[in-house]
Amino acid sequence: MMREERQLGIRKLAPEDAVHLRVWLNDERVLTYYEGRDRPHDDAMIRANFFPEDDEGVSRFLVLFGEEPIGYVQYYPIDSQDKLAYGYSPDEAIYGMDQFIGEPVYWNKGLGSRLVSSVVQALSTEKHATRVIMDPQAWNRRAIRCYEKCGFRKVKLLPRHEWHEGKKRNCWLMEWRAED
Repeated sequence: MMREERQLGIRKLAPEDAVHLRVWLNDERVLTYYEGRDRPHDDAMIRANFFPEDDEGVSRFLVLFGEEPIGYVQYYPIDSQDKLAYGYSPDEAIYGMDQFIGEPVYWNKGLGSRLVSSVVQALSTEKHATRVIMDPQAWNRRAIRCYEKCGFRKVKLLPRHEWHEGKKRNCWLMEWRAED
């Protein structure tokens, strides 16, 4: 999946992109929202999290603005067990999605919503996704507003769902539905 829309593009993540991930995932501003400031990533964590031997169906991409790497996005099919846990039919084509803009100079410019909308459109068209889900932390209003702008809606509070900066945090299960 190589997509570009008005200078915003994505391309498959390559091993040489680890240098960008290392910078971003050691920046406290980025870690505040992604993984937590208490989890800076060393080379071993980057290899394990972004270049695993078994990718379990996760598609990973580098986000570009023009030719400049600015972030990361991944998507993956939701397995039957998770579909049932979230109250979905096991027969639906549901994908999960995670992303971040790693270069803070590109924050608050609408690029996150363009990225999310573009990937959701591709999942709908190319993978025939009927739903795309995300689980932002409940305190992360900026991310939630971005996702709502892209057609996602909150469907379920997930209490103590994600470990972040020393404690389990509440998250929202948010979904985009093709029929909307």
